[in-house]
Amino acid sequence: MTITTPAVDLCPTGEHGENAVHGYITDKPKYRNRLRRLEGQVRGIDRMVEEDRYCIDILTQISAIQSALESVALGLLKDHIRHCVLDAAVIGGPAADAKITEATEAIARLVRS
Repeated sequence: MTITTPAVDLCPTGEHGENAVHGYITDKPKYRNRLRRLEGQVRGIDRMVEEDRYCIDILTQISAIQSALESVALGLLKDHIRHCVLDAAVIGGPAADAKITEATEAIARLVRS
């Protein structure tokens, strides 16, 4: 088995990687569609509040949005691990340690939310 190392850092740390190829790039249209749908659902909840709808109906919609948003987050995390963390693991050393720490912290944030 031959392992090739990436020529460039495909997943820079933090928000400063504007020109990088991120792990979610192949699923970007899917994520954007899901996020736009969620945006519409949030506007729908605002309408429900404006129209004085029943509290439980509003809470049910909020719960659905939370579940859908969690699904997006888990998909992004999966893409990050399969792409960015795996690439760093192939390189090894401090880059791998940093990506593993970054992924672990992201998982901890998701679990706490």
